[in-house]
Amino acid sequence: MAKPIVDMRSRPSFLHPFFGATPDTPEYGVVRWLNRRVGTKEIDHFARGQSVEGFVGEMDAAGITAAVMVARSVPGVRISNDDLAAVARHNPKRLIGIASVDPTDLGREKAVAEARRAVSELGMKGINLDAGFYGSPMRADDERLMPLYELCQELGVPVFVMSGPTTPDLRLNDPFAVDRIAKTFPKLPIICSHGFYPHIDAIITVAFRNENVYVSPDMYTFSPGGRLYIEAANGFMKDQFLFGSSFPFRPMKQGVDDFMALGLSPDALDAALWRNANRVLGLGLGA
Repeated sequence: MAKPIVDMRSRPSFLHPFFGATPDTPEYGVVRWLNRRVGTKEIDHFARGQSVEGFVGEMDAAGITAAVMVARSVPGVRISNDDLAAVARHNPKRLIGIASVDPTDLGREKAVAEARRAVSELGMKGINLDAGFYGSPMRADDERLMPLYELCQELGVPVFVMSGPTTPDLRLNDPFAVDRIAKTFPKLPIICSHGFYPHIDAIITVAFRNENVYVSPDMYTFSPGGRLYIEAANGFMKDQFLFGSSFPFRPMKQGVDDFMALGLSPDALDAALWRNANRVLGLGLGA
């Protein structure tokens, strides 16, 4: 029997033009461009994910058990938590919704209230924060985000921290901000989406110091220098490393195939593909 695979960063392309929902638009061209930049072999693969059925079909073809759908709420990419929850309801065991809030748009109290509603009422499994991408960009440890981290710790759900080389101001792509968050909220699982690439050595150091920090470099695992993630995952970071395909910006099946060939030990591979995600999100796999 095949072991489970949990994809920690995947977004149905039909959710928004930013994900390639509308052909012959500038956004569609950007999706194709980024796919080329990260080594995609079939550039237009995401066109097959333009419905829930097509998205799940891509999961099936890749052998993915559950897809963690991380939406966004930033200027230009507003995906409501209600819309994402509606997608997840098609198959709650396989389609896992992660809510997004923008405290610079909603304000502190409304952002906390919306995050609480998304988890408690909509059944979302975590909260995504796009610190460097908000209309008023910030570091991940900005004081305006602290109430949201506190709420996630209270609710027992992880926070997903967006990072990486597409951060509009690269000075805000700072792994050391996560160290402060992890120390302030020691019971809070912090998932570093895109793995703060290219600052690989820094985020590995932060993960070494804080066992509640999880590194999910997804498509940047295969970028120059990405072998450092694998070296760490074969050692102390085994229980803190997560697989993600980055669909629609990289194909699901290619993501799985490439990940399998990275040279992770059998135990580290199992941990990255499903055990760590299962533990952090409480998915009940392998029971």
